[in-house]
Amino acid sequence: MATVKRIKLGSQGLEVSAQGLGCMGMSAFYGPSKPEPEMIALIHHAINGGVTFLDTSDVYGPHTNEILLGKALKGGMRERVELATKFGASFADGQMKIHGDPAYVRAACEASLKRLGVDCIDLYYQHRIDTRVPIEVTVCPLLNFYSAFEEGKIKYIGLSEASASTIRRAHAVHPITAVQLEWSLWSRDVEEDIVPTCRELGIGIVAYSPLGRGFFSSGPKLLENMSKDDFRQCGASRLSLVGKGVSLPRLQPENLEHNKKLFERVNEIAAKKGCTTSQLALAWVHHQGDDVCPIPGTTKIENFNQNIKALSVKLTPEEMAELESIAAADAVKGGRYMSDFATYKDSETPPLSSWKAS
Repeated sequence: MATVKRIKLGSQGLEVSAQGLGCMGMSAFYGPSKPEPEMIALIHHAINGGVTFLDTSDVYGPHTNEILLGKALKGGMRERVELATKFGASFADGQMKIHGDPAYVRAACEASLKRLGVDCIDLYYQHRIDTRVPIEVTVCPLLNFYSAFEEGKIKYIGLSEASASTIRRAHAVHPITAVQLEWSLWSRDVEEDIVPTCRELGIGIVAYSPLGRGFFSSGPKLLENMSKDDFRQCGASRLSLVGKGVSLPRLQPENLEHNKKLFERVNEIAAKKGCTTSQLALAWVHHQGDDVCPIPGTTKIENFNQNIKALSVKLTPEEMAELESIAAADAVKGGRYMSDFATYKDSETPPLSSWKAS
């Protein structure tokens, strides 16, 4: 197994493995929950192999993924990892709800600590931005009257799917350590504004779905072996996600036929490099800089081992340019989500002056 180097994530002192492990698919959204003993074995395998940055959220399950990690980290494992979880998203009555009010933040933090069975969360993200609540109001409970920071309940604060202006406003309240965003060869829109903003402010970047939700592992065959309740299937069949119609437009038939050309081109370059398509796509993310940590998810040890080998794939400037030419803005058809799903593009919050505490 490749050696996993350590990187500094952000400028507040957090150090993590250069590649993390996204744990969502073990418990949620990508089909039924996987067998707990197998997932614990996978998590232990990752930690023992040097991948110590584990990513979860209270909405995965909901709650069951945090409980799984809590079980996996017993027996001395907790001290060996950097644990990240998130708050702010939930599902009720078939609808996605987003929360950023102080009372919710306080309750969510305490509940995650309990489910994880830990005294402290290393990196605590706001999963989605509540556009009803000024971002300053959401960040403040972690610092002031709730004192999660002072009490040692969290070490570092992060944001997920936040716009550049929202990041700036939050960072002015307290330094943001990391921003989680979707970044891959078929999701490059963040390079325009968000990535430069993070680098200007000294904020680390955590890239989720660096393999395009499995597209760069399987290509257009991705949908063939999925269970009927895998939310990625919605791109083809418009199945509901926990009662809410959500789809991945890029996987809809009318777009997939076009998008498979990107996979084929990347696959050709990978064959010349002597690596897999997924390793090449993941290596491209690694080559974005030492302030970037991709967190590919998997439920199989053999796939984890393949992902780790991406750290050994070295790309020349010419190869990077070729990949980026293939993966230009017009190379992909379809958005990341349907238009009604919350992303950084609709994450602006009201000014602080408009807030009236209840």
